[in-house]
Amino acid sequence: MKQLITITSILFLFNLALIAQDKAKMVDYTNTFIEKVEKDYAEFTKKEEPKKKRFWLDVSGKDLPKSKDEFDQIWHFPSISQGYTGTCWSFSTVSFLESEIYRIQKKQVDLSELFIVYWEYVEKAREYVRTRGESIFEEGSQSQAVLRMLEWYGAMPAAAYDGFQEGQTCHNHEGMHGEMKHFLETVKRDGAWNEDWVLATIRSILDRHLNTPPEEFEFEGKTYTPKTFFKDVTQLNTKDYFDIISLLEKPLYAFSSYDVPDNWWKGDDYYNVTLDEFMDTLRRSMKAGYSICLGGDVSESGYLPLSDVAMVPSYDIPSSHIDAYARQFRFGNKSTTDDHGIHCVGMANRKGENWYLIKDSGSGSRNGNEEGYYFYHEDYIKLKMMNIMVHRDMVKDLLKKSN
Repeated sequence: MKQLITITSILFLFNLALIAQDKAKMVDYTNTFIEKVEKDYAEFTKKEEPKKKRFWLDVSGKDLPKSKDEFDQIWHFPSISQGYTGTCWSFSTVSFLESEIYRIQKKQVDLSELFIVYWEYVEKAREYVRTRGESIFEEGSQSQAVLRMLEWYGAMPAAAYDGFQEGQTCHNHEGMHGEMKHFLETVKRDGAWNEDWVLATIRSILDRHLNTPPEEFEFEGKTYTPKTFFKDVTQLNTKDYFDIISLLEKPLYAFSSYDVPDNWWKGDDYYNVTLDEFMDTLRRSMKAGYSICLGGDVSESGYLPLSDVAMVPSYDIPSSHIDAYARQFRFGNKSTTDDHGIHCVGMANRKGENWYLIKDSGSGSRNGNEEGYYFYHEDYIKLKMMNIMVHRDMVKDLLKKSN
C-alpha cells in the first residue's frame, strides 16, 4: 500500500513538473474597448463651455506707450514670475529693496523672495494659534510684512534659496497652501492649540514643498547666516521705509491701520496724507531716482494685460472728477480692493500726461508685448492704488506734520 502511494506521488510530481514548463511575463495591457466606450461617452456628455468675455476698454486708435524703453528708468532686476501663487507682496517688495540696495551701494544683490514667504507662513500660523483661529491664513500679505520678516529672520540671496523642488521651473503653492489651511482648520476643530507642534507641522509642509532654507550659505566667497547677510550685505535699515495711504476715513498726518484682509496682523504703521501729497510723493520719488512699491486694485475695465496698460476710462469716471471722495467711495464700497503688489521703476511724460513703468510679477503682465511690465496712467494710480512704500527721504517733510 505504501509502495503504491509512493509511486502515485512520483507520477503526480512528474506530471506537475511537465505542467510547470509554462512561463509568464509582464505585459502592458489596456482594454481598448473600454477606453473607446469611455471616450465616446465623454464626447456624448461633454458640454461646450462658452468662453468668458471681459468688458474691457477699447484702446484702438489711442496713442499709448508701446515699450518700456520710452520711460526714464530706475535700476532694477528684470521681472520674474511669481507663478501660480499669491506672493506678489514679496516679489514686489523684494524687487523694491533690491533697487534700494543698488541706489545706496551701487551693488546688485538678487534677494530670495521665497525665504520671506517661508517665514511669513510660519508667522501666520503662529498668529492663528495665538488668536485661536480668528486670524486670516491666506496667501496674500503686505509690503510691511517683508520688513517684519527681514527684521526677525534676515535675508539671503536667491541663489541660496529659490523655493523650487528639483526640476521645478514655476511656483505653484495651491496644494501647499491648501494642505496647511486644512491642517489649521483641523487644529481649530479639535482645539489642539499646541504652538510648538503646530509650527513644527507647518514647517514640515513648507519644507516638503519649498525645501528647508539653509542656516548658512556662501556669498561672494564668504559664509553668512540670514541675519549676518541682511546686516552686512544688504545694509538695509527697515526703519527707513514707510507706507503712506490716502483715505478720508483715517486721521490726517497720523499712523493708522490699513483695513484690508492682507494686513492680517492688523498693523497700524500706515501714514495717512492728502491725495495731492500722495501723488506728489510718487512724482518726486521717480524724478529723484527712488523707486516705490504700490498696492491696490487691478481688476478694472481699463486694466488691459494684452495692451500692457492700465488707465481709467471716461465711462467709469472722467479724469477731472478723480479726487479724494471718488477714491474713498470706491474703497468704502469695496469696488477698490487690495488685489496686488507691484514695483514702480520708471516714469514718462507723454503729451503732458504722466505714465509710470510698473514691474509686475503677476501672470497678467506676461500676456502683452512687454513681458513682466505694465504702463500705468497717473489717473489709474490716483484712483485705484491705495498704498505706497518709499524711503523716508521722500516723506520726511510729511512726517513732520504728524500730530
